[in-house]
Amino acid sequence: MAATKTRASSFSRNPSLLNSSHTSPGLKHGPNGSIFVSSGIPDLDKILGGGFSLGSLVMIMEDAEAPHHMLLLRNFMAQGLVHSQPLLYASPASDPRGFLGTLPSPEKGLRIAWQYKKYFGEQQPNLEAHRDSKHEYCSDFDLRKPLERHFLTRQQISCVSIQDPLNLTSFREHCSTFLNEIQRIDGITSCIGRIAIQSFCAPQCGYSNMDWVMLSFIRSLKSMVRSSNAVAIISFPPSLLSPSFCKRWQHLLTYCFQLKQSEPRHVSDEDKDLAKLLTGYQDMVGLLNVHKVARANTQVPVILEATTFSIKLQKRRHLTLECLNQTPVDGASKTSYATTGSCSGSSKTGALDF
Repeated sequence: MAATKTRASSFSRNPSLLNSSHTSPGLKHGPNGSIFVSSGIPDLDKILGGGFSLGSLVMIMEDAEAPHHMLLLRNFMAQGLVHSQPLLYASPASDPRGFLGTLPSPEKGLRIAWQYKKYFGEQQPNLEAHRDSKHEYCSDFDLRKPLERHFLTRQQISCVSIQDPLNLTSFREHCSTFLNEIQRIDGITSCIGRIAIQSFCAPQCGYSNMDWVMLSFIRSLKSMVRSSNAVAIISFPPSLLSPSFCKRWQHLLTYCFQLKQSEPRHVSDEDKDLAKLLTGYQDMVGLLNVHKVARANTQVPVILEATTFSIKLQKRRHLTLECLNQTPVDGASKTSYATTGSCSGSSKTGALDF
């Protein structure tokens, strides 16, 4: 009797990864057998339904007049270092390792003063344990404090300058080597790696005018990240790309975000109603627009409650995202329903028009 062969599905789960995710603080289970890693921003993880799906390629469309994309990159990189995950950082700067000194530090829990410890008694150890495990998956980072040095020396960190090479062949090989090495760390297949590429098509790079070369690199990076336990983030200025290539890039991505300034003078040309809405948000840092969200193991599109969020600094140290609530607008008259306090109706019959 011939032996029956088991059919392997592309949607099958990785048993070793699932078993290890219970003890790893950097992994989280999602629907349909998906696994997420944290973006480093608690509010962004909630918006995306848990974080970035494992094996995804994320792109951030930069603002030409504000470096808001640096906030997302810093939190993403710092969260990986806190979880002892290998990191590959690429930048058009001549010395990209200096950027590591600007990464934020996770906020530590409140410590109990010695004169009040006697009131807690036996509950003190439990409070200490709860304080240390409060932000296992996603930490609250303090943007005013730099990341402690021991986080930068205890795991694998690779910094590459993408300014020197005239093509992306060497950088592609560097990414492939990095992803292959994290699979063999201590023989563990559940090690998670993070790749952060800043200002991919910046004018400092020698390949900034080679559209097809950059598109080929993004396709290769997407295939490499998808087959490994890693998440890659690429930020780029969309103003330096042609509209057709910018659309091609967005079709290849798993997640796509766009950052803008929050000042009304920068938004008034595109949306006057939004500019009026922003008058009461003087403490806002910028705007985050969600253009594309991953669909993990399903063909059902993900429908978010909102696509535009305000970026704020809570107490000038924590990065938070808030949904912009705007009054519904009538599509026929282009006027807001909130302009009048009564429903329109006929004075003779008293019947409503809707």
